[in-house]
Amino acid sequence: MQLTDTQPEGELALGGIEAMTEPKRAERWMRPVEIAAAGLLVVMMVTVLANVFFRYVLSKPLIWGDEVASISFIWMAMLGAALAVDRHEHMKLTVFLPLLPERLARVVEVAGQVLVCVLLLRLLPVAVEYAYEESYVTSPALGLPMSWRASALPAGIGLMAALSLLSVLRTREWRIIAGTVVLAGALIALLWFARPTLLSIGNWNLPIWLGLLVAVLLCGGVPIAFCFALGTLAYLTFASHAPIFVMMGRIDEGMSSLILLSVPVFVLLGCILDATGMGKAIVNFLASLLGHVKAGMSYVLLGSMFLVSGISGSKVSDMATVAPALFPEMRRRGHSPSEMTALLATGAAMADTVPPSIVLIVLGSVAGVSIAGLFTSGFAIAMVLLVVLAVLARWKARKEDMSGVTRVTPALILKAGVIAAPALVLPFMIRSLVGGGVATATEVSAIAVVYAFLIGVVLYGGIPLRKLGTMLVETAAMSGAILLILGAASAMAWALTQSGFARDLMGFVTGLPGGWVVFMLASIVIFLVLGCVLEGLPAIVLLAPIMFPIARGLGIHDIHYAMVIVTAMNIGLMAPPIGIGFYIACKIANVPADQVMRRIWPYLAALLIGLLAIAAVPWFSTALL
Repeated sequence: MQLTDTQPEGELALGGIEAMTEPKRAERWMRPVEIAAAGLLVVMMVTVLANVFFRYVLSKPLIWGDEVASISFIWMAMLGAALAVDRHEHMKLTVFLPLLPERLARVVEVAGQVLVCVLLLRLLPVAVEYAYEESYVTSPALGLPMSWRASALPAGIGLMAALSLLSVLRTREWRIIAGTVVLAGALIALLWFARPTLLSIGNWNLPIWLGLLVAVLLCGGVPIAFCFALGTLAYLTFASHAPIFVMMGRIDEGMSSLILLSVPVFVLLGCILDATGMGKAIVNFLASLLGHVKAGMSYVLLGSMFLVSGISGSKVSDMATVAPALFPEMRRRGHSPSEMTALLATGAAMADTVPPSIVLIVLGSVAGVSIAGLFTSGFAIAMVLLVVLAVLARWKARKEDMSGVTRVTPALILKAGVIAAPALVLPFMIRSLVGGGVATATEVSAIAVVYAFLIGVVLYGGIPLRKLGTMLVETAAMSGAILLILGAASAMAWALTQSGFARDLMGFVTGLPGGWVVFMLASIVIFLVLGCVLEGLPAIVLLAPIMFPIARGLGIHDIHYAMVIVTAMNIGLMAPPIGIGFYIACKIANVPADQVMRRIWPYLAALLIGLLAIAAVPWFSTALL
């Protein structure tokens, strides 16, 4: 069976909430920043690979390697965040603005941009002070002042402020700009005078600033990272005695954990997957094996999402690889476009527990859970969800038109298998190296990139040098957008924790009847809702430090709880009418969302059944540990 080479309409940013057909370049003078960010990404990867070589081959670890990688990483992240502003690639919720009248939507949009400028200009002197204070600390291996590393924060914030200000001025909406500045100034003055009253109401400030304000900003289309930062800044300014300086330290800490070094490397791995066609080789192989049976193409789609996800770590990359290859043949067999898109979206929700999952890496970092354990368990959990979706797909395909479908000859299956074998090795190599404790997730990610690049060059047509540079810049921008969210969410999570909210929540939950069962059900509901609104990473960073201690206190295994909340978030991500992943799937498939919405509910119900089974039976999560 021959699959087509149709490509999706444009590219979508990793994990992006706003799907964009192409990056928008705003400033030519950002070209040096692009070169610097791409160069820092290369330096970081080379340092990680050198660490691997010296540690495992020469048995002489580079004592300065982690420091060089850390300095390169934070600078790449902050410059990448500025590039994401330049390219309009910061993740934001775009569901509600189109529902407003056109003029009102424009007012809300410009006002949100002005507030982002106010935030960045307020944080810039704090970031400068933070970098100055870090100059009194010296790195242990290189002996350099830590201001070399911390200076990335004012540099990145300054660049973002300049770009945001230019973007606002170019709207030429002078009345909206002036009105927003005047109104914001009046509100700030009023709230400052009302500060004693706000301080007196204690933790009721949490739903006001970290709940209501953040929700309003999200609905207004303000990028997620800046929503969190604005909410935290307002809370610390008007409702607490904590200095803003502490917020900068938490942003730094949330962005620069060494575990997170693997995030940009796995993003780059997904770009290489797209550029070399490794994912398509896997799809072709599965199609040759299963394409002749009833519901075979649905099985191929689900299996491809499972295996391709193990290479790219990106839901968007997975869907963009699988859909164009399979949809033409599925349409010929009688599958409706809306039905195929529903299966694609829920298949992507299933696949996010398959390593290398960026969500699992971040979860391991913020909750102190073994990434090796998460990677090992993720395969088993994805298999549970794969089975429930496959059963539903088989039932729906009972009337599938199989006329003219012929079985592929063993020789062609063997040929497709040989072509796909190097790509098929990659997800299992990643899981076995991390799960077996042979190397860290960061080291494995760098090894996987080198492997994929070499295999892509030798067997899959290679990558043009010009495109390689573009991939590095795209990786830096996407990674910067992701890491800025993590930094802002870390600051917000710290504010929640310091307020005593975590302690109060733990006391409330442990006092509920039903014990761990009620807590697990409540967690499922919470993360389903947050998955709809925030996507996986922000919700993880916000709530994992609070929820995991409660789960441990109730006797729930860390890995079991992690698999439940990650699965719940992924289902929420694909659940209409708010789930942002749902709209990305519709965009990739080029099918109207309202048509898909009517078809996706049985698949979401199947996933919920799988989720309840995973929550009720810890064995699914812990059997392979």
